[in-house]
Amino acid sequence: MATRLNPYLRFDGSARQAMEFYQSVLGGNLTINTFADFGMQDSPQADQIMHAQLETDAGYTLMASDTPPGMSYNPGDTMTISLSGDDPVLRTYFEQLADGGKIGTPLEKQMWGDEYGDLTDKFGIAWMVNLSTPQA
Repeated sequence: MATRLNPYLRFDGSARQAMEFYQSVLGGNLTINTFADFGMQDSPQADQIMHAQLETDAGYTLMASDTPPGMSYNPGDTMTISLSGDDPVLRTYFEQLADGGKIGTPLEKQMWGDEYGDLTDKFGIAWMVNLSTPQA
């Protein structure tokens, strides 16, 4: 059986908006299940996201949820999602992820020869994008 490692993000009520935004940037198939879908129809969180999963054609998997009742929500700066490769579509991803967010390092050529940039998107998620120079 194959295994994989992928980011799982938690939000404080904005998981649906965030995942729909990421789908608009990265494409792919998004599945969303609310707390109500899993038997919590009468809870204040009924319409919030218990689990969402975005599977892209590029092979990316991004999962998320709203913070469940009883679990603390402490956003921080200890995690960054990194996109890297030699596909020029990474430039488009960077521009779209930056919309409404804050660019830390503009996407531009760096001393190691690749284009690199980092940003925090409008949902507070940190991203790094490294566009490598194709090898001759």
